Amino acid sequence: MTIAENLQHIQTKLPKTVTLVAVSKTKPVNDLKQAYEVGQRIFGENKIQEMAEKREEMPKDIQWHMIGHVQSNKVKYMAPFVSLIHGVDSLKLLQEINKQATKNNRIIDCLLQLHIAEEETKFGLDEQELNELISSSEFAAMQNIQILGLMGMATFTDNQKQVKKEFTHLKSIFDTLKAKNPVHCNLQTISMGMSGDYQLAIECGSTMVRIGSSIFGGR
Repeated sequence: MTIAENLQHIQTKLPKTVTLVAVSKTKPVNDLKQAYEVGQRIFGENKIQEMAEKREEMPKDIQWHMIGHVQSNKVKYMAPFVSLIHGVDSLKLLQEINKQATKNNRIIDCLLQLHIAEEETKFGLDEQELNELISSSEFAAMQNIQILGLMGMATFTDNQKQVKKEFTHLKSIFDTLKAKNPVHCNLQTISMGMSGDYQLAIECGSTMVRIGSSIFGGR
C-alpha cells in the first residue's frame, strides 16, 4: 500500500476525538508530501534540526510536533515555530522553553511526559515529580508556556494486559490532575499509543496517537 492508502486506512479507524500525529522522523520530505496531499497536517519529529530543515521545504500550514527527548540547549532552534512539545520531563527544560517562548513573543504548548513503562530507558516524570513541578513557585511564575496534557510510552512488550495497565494508569493521573485545575494548564490531551498499540490506547482514553511505521513503512 502507498503512504496515502496507509494514512486513509488509519484515519477511518480513528474516532473524531483523536488527533493523528504522523511520525515522520528519518523520512524524506517526499514521503511527508505524499501524506500532506491526502490531508495530513500534523507531523512529529524527534530531532530539532531535522524538523527545522523539513519545515523550510514543506507548506506553512503544517503543525510541527517535537516528540523526542529534548535537550535544553536546542530549544531555541524550534521556539519560533513548534506547535507542541510532547516530551517535557523536567522543570529545567520547561524553564528553557518558557525563556525561548518569551524571546519569540509566543506561548508554547507542551505535554508533560510521565514515566509509565517498566523499562528503565524511557524518560519521564513519576507522579510525585509531576505534582511537585505543577505546584512549584517556579512553574507558577512562567507566563509563556501552556500545559495541554500528558504524554506517555508503554513498555515495549506483546503483553497487552501490561500495556493496558500502563495506559490506564496515565489516564488516571490525567484525570486527577485535571480535577486540580492547576495554573498554566488547559488539560485536554493524552498523547499515548503508537503503530503497535494505538487502538488499545484509544480504548484507554488516548486523545492523540503518534503513528510512524504504519503510515510510512519501517525504517
